[in-house]
Amino acid sequence: MAKKSLIQREYKRQKLEEKYRLIRRSLKNQIKVSSLSTQKTREIQRKLQSPPRNSAPIRLHRRCLVTGRPRANYRDFGLSGHILRKMVHACLLPGATKSSW
Repeated sequence: MAKKSLIQREYKRQKLEEKYRLIRRSLKNQIKVSSLSTQKTREIQRKLQSPPRNSAPIRLHRRCLVTGRPRANYRDFGLSGHILRKMVHACLLPGATKSSW
């Protein structure tokens, strides 16, 4: 089980990312669409760096829904490997078949 503080930190990052998503998207579109001078693009890039670091989507991690573990997550199920294996053996995941692993 992951520490509660780490899970809460991840939750805070998700909230910040949602808050600044539109601002980041509009600034990136301004850089892509317009053929501005280099000085103007640098100015837009500075604005893009002004939001908090934790609002960047690259800083988000997928975590296991049951344990909160940040590693070895399967995107299809949202679970870490050992929890996925336990649930498949217990026939709790529809469509997943037991293999010899």
